Amino acid sequence: MNAKAGALLAPLPPHDLWDRLLVATIFGGLLALGYAAFATPLLQPILSMAGRGEWTQLWVRPTVIWVAMGLVLLLMRTLLWLRYRPFAAAAPDEAPLLSVIIPAYNEGAMVETSIASVAAARYPRGRLEIIAIDDGSKDDTWRHIERAAARFPGLVAALRLPRNMGKRGALAEGFRRARGEILVTVDSDSVIERDTLLAIAGPFRDPRIGAVAGKVAVHNRKAALIPRMLHVRFVLSFDFLRSAQSMFRTVFCCPGALAAYRASVVRAVLGRWERQRFLGSDCTYGEDRALTNFILGEGCDTVYQRSAVVHTMVPETYSKLCRMFIRWDRSYIREEFRFGRVVWRRPPLWRAMALYESGITNLRFPVGYLSMALWAANAFHDPLSMLRMLVAIMVVSTLYVLYYLRSERSWDFAYGILWGFFSFFALTWIFPYAMLTLRSRGWLTR
Repeated sequence: MNAKAGALLAPLPPHDLWDRLLVATIFGGLLALGYAAFATPLLQPILSMAGRGEWTQLWVRPTVIWVAMGLVLLLMRTLLWLRYRPFAAAAPDEAPLLSVIIPAYNEGAMVETSIASVAAARYPRGRLEIIAIDDGSKDDTWRHIERAAARFPGLVAALRLPRNMGKRGALAEGFRRARGEILVTVDSDSVIERDTLLAIAGPFRDPRIGAVAGKVAVHNRKAALIPRMLHVRFVLSFDFLRSAQSMFRTVFCCPGALAAYRASVVRAVLGRWERQRFLGSDCTYGEDRALTNFILGEGCDTVYQRSAVVHTMVPETYSKLCRMFIRWDRSYIREEFRFGRVVWRRPPLWRAMALYESGITNLRFPVGYLSMALWAANAFHDPLSMLRMLVAIMVVSTLYVLYYLRSERSWDFAYGILWGFFSFFALTWIFPYAMLTLRSRGWLTR
């Protein structure tokens, strides 16, 4: 790393004994997981079916190869995660003109709380504007936006759309009206921390960066069991996964809950992004992953800023959780096809790393679902194979919560282990369903 690049990064935090112990345990866990996969009966159900000469032997070799490559991917992510450093925050005297766009639909009082959190952020007032957009709400959302505009005169601009245009359409209206050099999106059910805006503006000192992903935590995590589990999942998704992707400057998705974009790049892709279609239908969901892909397609880098934090509301019931994941998986499938085209704009090394991560990650669907079917079929011959499956879930979940513990140092890590079992038994059906309903345009948010 050259001196100029190093100056853009925040200093490394001190590494105490607990940190070193966790890192050593993570590497020990990786070795143990590899040993368990290939030198113990963990994969025996699949291997034994192949040994009986059944058709399944055609699937065993790809499964074993995929498991090995998945372990290599996990090791690669771990090494990148350990090397990650957040960017230095922008100094108040050099902070760029910043526009924060907050689209809202039937959000009620929460939108005013969201606006107030942005207004309370540490950022030079003369360089900040907040654009709050009521996307044709049918409740009292507009009244709360008007109240926020009255509370913060000269800072909050209120915009009411005559009809519901969807989140993508509402954001597009905000982007067109924004005056800032940097455009920040914040969900209307989310609250940012006071230093978030300075933090998320910091990476844009590098002219190659087109988009920055913030860190998303769960605001209502103490309200129910599902939010507690989701908080652990979110920390892993951001502090682990996006930290690793940021090291090769190809964060796959800058989340709508908190993301920042270089305005000049957004304006270059705005029309194409707003009119995006897939399989003959207008794209109404997954606007954040889609915009990230468009920005990558312009040859810009996308990075993660750990010190820019937002706390967002998440579903508290199983039905709402399923609707959220169906929406996410539909956009994931659509945008993975597009990512396969734009990734070729990345520099060779970063392209190779992104392709390896995307390829191994996507292979988990055919390999994983067929392996589960083989495992279930083998249970008729060997009932203990189901116990081995439960042990495998426990081992993998325990390894992942070690990453969470290093970031959070919270007893909530236990909910990460519980999430491993919950997602396996209660959410596995969602991806196939999302694939079969790709053309659906429903938002599934309410």
